[in-house]
Order: sequence, then structure tokens, then C-alpha cells
Amino acid sequence: MKTTLDLNDALLANAKSLAARQRSSLTRLIEEGLELRLRAGARPVGARRKGAPTVPVFSVGGKRKRGLAAGLNPLSNKAMLEAVDDDTAR
Repeated sequence: MKTTLDLNDALLANAKSLAARQRSSLTRLIEEGLELRLRAGARPVGARRKGAPTVPVFSVGGKRKRGLAAGLNPLSNKAMLEAVDDDTAR
């Protein structure tokens, strides 16, 4: 669906820049942002959710190390959201 938005100039410029760096479209970036807010239950900005999910990390010998789980693309918001929602990735 097409729609018209009235966005702050600086916000729009930053969003376009991020979309270009991620080789994505501005539309996709806005969709991902809306998905994030909707998944958060439209809680107020800055409000923390109890038991917020953590990004899956790899482990070696039962010890948690810093780093993302194998195969997780840190440049993709969609991949990161799916990994957080996927209980089997932990």
C-alpha cells in the first residue's frame, strides 16, 4: 500500500543513509522499524520490557563467549529479529 509520511529531514536523511549502507530500501527499513514497535506491544519509547530476549551468541565448552551465533547476519534487522524470536537458536 502506498502512503505519504511527513518525516523530520534529519531522520529521513539518516534512514536513507542506513538503508543504503545495508543495501536495502527505505521502505524495508521503515517496515522493519514498525515491526519492532508492534512486537514490543507499542510500549513507550525508552520503556524496558521484562525478560527482554537476548541476541543468540555462540558458546565454547559451555562458556559464553562474545560473538553472534554462526550464520547470523548482523547487518539484517530481519535476521536479528528472527534469531531473537527463535528459541532453538539459543
